[in-house]
Amino acid sequence: MTAAFHEINSAQIYCMTEGSGVPVVLLHGFGLDQRMWDDQAAMLAERFFAIRYDLRGYGRSSVPTEQPYAHADDLYALLSNLDAKPAHVIGLSNGGRHAVRFALAYPQALRSLTLVGSVLDGHAWSPEWRAMWNLVDSKAKSGDLIGAKRLWLDHPLFGPAREQAGVAAHLREMVQDYSGWHWLHADPGVAPDPPAINRLDMIHVPTLVVVGERDLPDILSIANALTSGINGADQVAIPDVGHMTNMEAPAKFNDLLLNFLTS
Repeated sequence: MTAAFHEINSAQIYCMTEGSGVPVVLLHGFGLDQRMWDDQAAMLAERFFAIRYDLRGYGRSSVPTEQPYAHADDLYALLSNLDAKPAHVIGLSNGGRHAVRFALAYPQALRSLTLVGSVLDGHAWSPEWRAMWNLVDSKAKSGDLIGAKRLWLDHPLFGPAREQAGVAAHLREMVQDYSGWHWLHADPGVAPDPPAINRLDMIHVPTLVVVGERDLPDILSIANALTSGINGADQVAIPDVGHMTNMEAPAKFNDLLLNFLTS
């Protein structure tokens, strides 16, 4: 296993790699970092070149400056540094959002997509979701970052994950380490225009959409939009788990992922 900082587009990106062969890159969710993939990295490294990193603004990577940037550009540059193109790209939640953006921006650098409980640009969030998000956001902006992190960990999104003590502790560790930068600053990250939801038919790689049966209605709706919008996409629902499927049911998730990547 190798851990290193890569200077990418004026940012310092913390990346961990292990194994060899065809590259597989793992993108984490909001407020989390590459440690959420602990149960997948070693398994993948037995057959692939496994890459996981802290996206700009998260974990050990540097926070954004005032200059516009795109996570898709960061990923492309990182894969170039590692001589790891084209790659299988796997993203959970907000990581799924950035995986889709990458697929649209750099199709030549992509082998396949695995979108897990993904977020999607252009999705019309429910009033319930917006109310919960605004509660966390306003708590942070009021200066109570500890309270905002507590609300985020208490979010219904992580309800099923909290039922497992080990998973809950792992999530808590990552969220406590999160800087909260995105709550406290205007992110200059560039979003695609038109939004990705209107361009899903432009994705032409094998795509697996994974969702936990106990995930929130917004996420289940996005999974259906991805499956119907991306030509040939397959959807699999993992029973008895919620949003953090890879952490809540690692054995089932790993089998599913490995079967897809080797098919």
